[in-house]
Amino acid sequence: MMFSGVPNMALSFGYINASWTLRSDLIAFYVGRILNHMQASGTAIATPIPRSDVTTERVAMDLSSGYVQRGNDALPRSGNRAPWKVTANYALDTMELRFGKVDDGELVFSKPAKTALAAPLAIAAE
Repeated sequence: MMFSGVPNMALSFGYINASWTLRSDLIAFYVGRILNHMQASGTAIATPIPRSDVTTERVAMDLSSGYVQRGNDALPRSGNRAPWKVTANYALDTMELRFGKVDDGELVFSKPAKTALAAPLAIAAE
């Protein structure tokens, strides 16, 4: 699971209706695929950027428990379509995370900008 607009950050979040590690394993495998793609393409930044047709009204963890309902405002949101939609379906997640495209246009790969700090800094004398 990645967060829109946040580069190079992934969070492993398991299933709430099945073994937690099933999705955690899929996410770890997908992160490995992202890292392999970055190495092969010479990029260092992967940023998920949703297209304008993605809506995020649904919480990622759709539970009716009181403690979950009280914290809904702070929980991550799920999109209305893949790859933004959080599902509880291992078969669908397997197809998308193990066999789907990594460079799907929603995950933007880029190289870091060159900065003036690329050169070593001199220590100022006191």
